[in-house]
Amino acid sequence: MHMQQHAIVIHTPGRGLTDLTSELTRLVTHSGYRIGLCHVFIRHTSASLLIQENADPSVQRDLERLFARLVPDGDPIFEHDMEGPDDMPAHVRSALTQSDLTIPLDDGRLHLGTWQGVYLWEHRHGPHRRELTVTLQGT
Repeated sequence: MHMQQHAIVIHTPGRGLTDLTSELTRLVTHSGYRIGLCHVFIRHTSASLLIQENADPSVQRDLERLFARLVPDGDPIFEHDMEGPDDMPAHVRSALTQSDLTIPLDDGRLHLGTWQGVYLWEHRHGPHRRELTVTLQGT
């Protein structure tokens, strides 16, 4: 087995999902690995990673509406609001989701399902610069 590690930066426009699938596909293709693993880690506590529906954008809107109901901005229950009313809700949203993903590689491609995409979920309202570490392992 061989390994490669890449640091990538994603600029988010604000709260919502940013599709990472094509960037990860590019890294996998350039690695030359036919079989193995792609591990993605986000180096932040107010954004997260997920694998989700990639065909119908209403899925993303529904996820956002659900999280707005579960963890509303400005909720008086939260003490931590140093960066505004979306500060602590962003941390809670991140805690409820994932900071890393591992995706198998098969025949030189991410082994995702037909309707799956890999997303960075920005939980803050403003734009951010998000750093990811992508580790590829394979042969």
